[in-house]
Amino acid sequence: MQIADLGDVQLHYDVSGDADGAPVVFSNSLNTDLRLWNGVLARLPKGLKIIRYDMRGHGLSSAPAAPYSMGTLVRDVERLMDLLEVRDAVFVGLSVGGMIGQGLAVKRLDLVRGLVLSNTGAKIGTPEMWADRIATVKEHGLGALTDSTMERWFGKAFRESPEVTLWRNMFSRQPVEGYLGCAAAISGTDFYTPTSGLRLPALGIAGSEDGSTPPDLVRETVALIPGSQFELIRKAGHLPCVDQPDAYADILTRFLRDIGHI
Repeated sequence: MQIADLGDVQLHYDVSGDADGAPVVFSNSLNTDLRLWNGVLARLPKGLKIIRYDMRGHGLSSAPAAPYSMGTLVRDVERLMDLLEVRDAVFVGLSVGGMIGQGLAVKRLDLVRGLVLSNTGAKIGTPEMWADRIATVKEHGLGALTDSTMERWFGKAFRESPEVTLWRNMFSRQPVEGYLGCAAAISGTDFYTPTSGLRLPALGIAGSEDGSTPPDLVRETVALIPGSQFELIRKAGHLPCVDQPDAYADILTRFLRDIGHI
């Protein structure tokens, strides 16, 4: 475990794989931590330098007071990559992580040579929806959202497996400030115009049973980038890297090879 002290926040991060390999940066969804990618990493080919991190307010990173802005979340990973001297990475972002990836590519194209937008959108939900969820968590805690979140996160088969308990626990045990802060950041973000200006290799990944960012939203978002690719994983929910890791790793590996990253 390593901590990057960025002054206003301390980010927990992990670097694994080939120290001299092509860098791939992974960014998580709301209310998960860097363990989100464990199943996929075990299935990726050799020769990659893997960087994972916990967003502010998540996992073992510090949890400054909410609310956060999307610009702050982008700046956090920008500073982490600068600290680690990472350039020309493929950035794999899921949900809010995909929004962070869009913002980072717009701001610092020197850091990002390829973009994987997984189960995300240029805009996710509405301010009213996020205001309702923020109010619910403030009044009743994260437990009030756990059941509905599991419905959106996973396909039916996975929800009926014992493993879903691990993800229920991960969701409910994240810091409340992290949920409130990042929910506010998502609520205030609309990247349709800036993302449409990107010119880099891009891949969209969607789950057919995703109740948070449906396939049409992912397809519409990645289509803003000329020449992009789109892949749909059947029977997967919002976290296909968890309930369909073989398919996810295959799609990601093929993209990395197609663009010459490995």
